[in-house]
Amino acid sequence: MTQDKTAENRSVFKKVGMASFIMMASVFSSRVIGLAREAAIAFAGGAGAGVDAYQVSFVIPEILNHIAASGFLSITFIPIFSAYLARQEEETGWTVFSIILNTFSLFLIVLIAVAAYFAPELTAMLAPGIVDDPATFEKAVRMTRIIMPAQFFFFTGGLFMAVQFAKEQFFIPALAPLLYNLGIILFGILLSPAAGMEGFAWGVLFGAFAGNFLLQYYGAKKSGMNISFVIQLNHPEFLKYLLLTLPLMAGLTMTFSTEIFLKYFGSFLEQGSIAALNYALRIMFILVGLFGQAVGVASYPFMARLAAKNDITALNQLLNQTLKYLLLVIPFSVLFMVLSQEIVLILFKRGKFDMQATLMTAQILPWLLAGTFAFAGQTVVVRGFYAVQNTWFPALFGTVAVVSSLPLFFILTRLMEARGVALALSLSALFQTFFLFFLWNRKTGNSEARQVYLFFLKIAGLSSVLGLILFKAAEMLRICIDQTHPAGAFALCLLVGTIFLLLVAGSGYVFRINEIITLLKKITRILVRRQPGL
Repeated sequence: MTQDKTAENRSVFKKVGMASFIMMASVFSSRVIGLAREAAIAFAGGAGAGVDAYQVSFVIPEILNHIAASGFLSITFIPIFSAYLARQEEETGWTVFSIILNTFSLFLIVLIAVAAYFAPELTAMLAPGIVDDPATFEKAVRMTRIIMPAQFFFFTGGLFMAVQFAKEQFFIPALAPLLYNLGIILFGILLSPAAGMEGFAWGVLFGAFAGNFLLQYYGAKKSGMNISFVIQLNHPEFLKYLLLTLPLMAGLTMTFSTEIFLKYFGSFLEQGSIAALNYALRIMFILVGLFGQAVGVASYPFMARLAAKNDITALNQLLNQTLKYLLLVIPFSVLFMVLSQEIVLILFKRGKFDMQATLMTAQILPWLLAGTFAFAGQTVVVRGFYAVQNTWFPALFGTVAVVSSLPLFFILTRLMEARGVALALSLSALFQTFFLFFLWNRKTGNSEARQVYLFFLKIAGLSSVLGLILFKAAEMLRICIDQTHPAGAFALCLLVGTIFLLLVAGSGYVFRINEIITLLKKITRILVRRQPGL
């Protein structure tokens, strides 16, 4: 019996690994295209008022997305729909799917219409600092109204993706962010010469329609989706879904508050601060996406299945092992800190994004990178609670933590300006992630959590030493390499990156860090397989 259970757990880990690979490839591709999107925005608008207005125009749509819980559909809907699949009651599952789709779609359409009408008042409340600049304020309001309808496509597409995830189909959902970003780039490049940043806003609307709605509708239909035009507000499963979703609607999550606080506090700072904070955040999110988002999304259906079987021991094993691999993001964060200026220069310095904008963004980036692991780890820890269908506690905890962090934002913003906003985001994320993991361990009796804490200390210590070595190496190389031009910056990144990889690989074998050794073996195996004749 024990052998069968062990074999079953290994099978789950293997499936998680395969799903993680698919999602990691998707996230990597979308992050690359996302960087191309940010580079196009930087080229067209630099770190100026137009880009500030464009970033502010996302605040109200993001709130609508949060209220409709579009970002949580996979979390709340998958356990409900998976239960029907397990009981071989798929037709009933599609009925519940239709009730949720129809009811929340109508609700969201009404919200979009109301928010569009009151866009000036809401923008003034959520980004008060730009009201003193009428031209920027007017642009922000106009682009807000263009972007808002995209939330309908995100919501419906989120449900279409959720049913594909429930059926362990990841490929078509993985394409959504790629098409979304391509739409923004295409429309931005074509329309920005005449319409400025507004061209990118139209790209958001088109990208959401193509990637998140149209393609996902096709994918869901392929998986057997059956939509019926029914609204039944008293259906038990709809009420269950509502009960699970309400705390996510009302609660303040770390990701949501990050976007809102960045723009709210950034609006009081010098022109271009919101743009620079956003560029730095997108660079940090490359690492978060590769290490956290892909693994979190891929592992969640398997977490939900283990939770449904009440196998909390296996669920904890999966959670602990996942977090230990995510901790490997820390040395990569240190590498990005050392090379902040070069990375920003390579990615963005062209067009209207000049050296001043480069330095402004590079000064902010290290303070955000300090919280990379927290942003990555939180996506996994919170899914443990969601897997056991406990959405109320993380929502309540997140709200209290976010509100409690407000004094920190006010103080650090006053002391350090844009860098203070970045540091406050990192400190808040670190506190939320570690304390939430501590509470999870208390709740589930996670006896192996100590290994995660010890591994964190080991990796943090190792990364500190690596950082000192890399900083000195970069300092010496800058004497003989002109890193103020893309070619020199790239050469410096290549040399320091090579030193970094050698040090990480050597440390893995010297200190017997199994996670590093395993990762290196997997990469080597993939590279060897791709060699001709092998």
